[in-house]
Amino acid sequence: MDSRLNIIAGFKEGESYVKDLYVSLPFRVVSVGQRKSDKKLYQMIMSSSPGILDGDHYHLEVALEKGASLQLQSQSYQRLFNMKDKAVQELNVKMEDETSFAYVPHPVVPHEDSNFKSKACIHIGKNSQIIISEIITCGRKHYGEVFKLKRFQNLMEIYHDNKLAVKDNVLIQPDMIPISSIGNLEQYTHQGTLIFYSTKDNVDKNGLIEEIIEVAGQHRKDMEVGVSAMEDNGFVVRALGHGGELMYNFFLYVQEILWKLG
Repeated sequence: MDSRLNIIAGFKEGESYVKDLYVSLPFRVVSVGQRKSDKKLYQMIMSSSPGILDGDHYHLEVALEKGASLQLQSQSYQRLFNMKDKAVQELNVKMEDETSFAYVPHPVVPHEDSNFKSKACIHIGKNSQIIISEIITCGRKHYGEVFKLKRFQNLMEIYHDNKLAVKDNVLIQPDMIPISSIGNLEQYTHQGTLIFYSTKDNVDKNGLIEEIIEVAGQHRKDMEVGVSAMEDNGFVVRALGHGGELMYNFFLYVQEILWKLG
């Protein structure tokens, strides 16, 4: 199925709003966070499909006009079903100046023989920030599906002033790369990545990293977390663990810390 989701976040009289929205099956977008008083825009992506199927091609186009703040949320865990060929998802985000965008979706669950590639291309304006993450699980662990997928790839590129500022590539292909070997996931079954990048001048990057590490220390028995600072105003949070819910909730907490900056 070739499916599309296009959303434009506008900004008028100090408030962000849905300026334009188009979806095709299986997508649906609904407003959430109505009780929030920060005048930012909160939208949830929903799907009538049980998951991503063989041959699916998802196109997600997101645009933020100057001054807009948009936080996208997901409805539930994203399942990748058994595939003879592959499925693809493309996310393109265009952020004008003085914008803020966040997308921290639920974990991905790859079923046996799934083959999935996700690519995100983000163009960020001046005095703006982005928070984006992904969590990959081992599969249906209780059914004995521990990394029985064919291939999973998540490629992330963030551009500023038409120059590549951030590139992150997560590739899991068990038949070529032993997933439990030293330097890979070793004994862990879940991996998470959260990227924060800002073009603002007043970001206390080191202070934010210290706060995140302090919070992560409270889960030291259940999850390993590391933070890598970028040369610019940004950092990458990596997490390894044995459960998706704990990692997802941790990323949501980090999102809230960073979202307030926008």
